Amino acid sequence: MAEPVRPLDLLLVEDNDADTHLTVTALRDALVPTRIHLVKDGEDAIAFLRHTGAHAEAPAPDLVLLDLNLSGVDGFQVLAEMKSDPNLKKIPVIVISGSDRTEDRARAYELQAAGYLAKPAELDKYFSAIRSLKDHWFHTLSVPLKQSSSSA
Repeated sequence: MAEPVRPLDLLLVEDNDADTHLTVTALRDALVPTRIHLVKDGEDAIAFLRHTGAHAEAPAPDLVLLDLNLSGVDGFQVLAEMKSDPNLKKIPVIVISGSDRTEDRARAYELQAAGYLAKPAELDKYFSAIRSLKDHWFHTLSVPLKQSSSSA
């Protein structure tokens, strides 16, 4: 008898409501049950990841989709915090940014991003890019196994 498929917990850190809607829609997948958790800024993302404040009961995400251009604590700072924390550094982070600048890509990879996706301006291309990312991470690759306890 096959093991039941464990739902994946995905944290989407995005401050643009339109991009959030498109990303969530593109991530719908009947084959891989996915719980998408949304936060709109870097400070809230860190609270979610560290299970503090309003996020004390938050699950540990299997994958983080991170926008760079956030107010306050930006995406680079979130990525740096995650990769310097022994409890968070194993979580893969895919940067999804409006920036296609070489410097931003290089910095994201220096901070150990698992991938970098420049947001296409055209709706169909954006949708296709998110679906491709989903297929890659949810069907082709496997995310690191979670600890039995989600405490940080």
